[in-house]
Amino acid sequence: MNIYSVPDLATKADATRGTRPATAVLHDVPDARLVLFRIEPGQEVPPHVNSSSVFLTIVAGAGVVSGAEGEREVRRGDVICFEPNELHGMRSLEESFVVLATITPRPGTR
Repeated sequence: MNIYSVPDLATKADATRGTRPATAVLHDVPDARLVLFRIEPGQEVPPHVNSSSVFLTIVAGAGVVSGAEGEREVRRGDVICFEPNELHGMRSLEESFVVLATITPRPGTR
């Protein structure tokens, strides 16, 4: 069993560049990858596609997720589900936005 403290990991997540969201890989196995994003105001994960299913759980704050149907505002407690190869992205608005992405199966295994 693995137990992860999402608030602690969000604080410690690392950004490779100041313009990019901070990320931390929490768990990475062939069946699933869990990636934590801390997206500060003005930052985004640009819309892209993935051959896996992607589930976004909003852990803290509020922001915008984008998909094939446009943009939607989301907040803590929301879960957003994207089918394989469905366009998806996310961005912060006025506050820190913490998102846990569950990607299944792990990218590159399908």
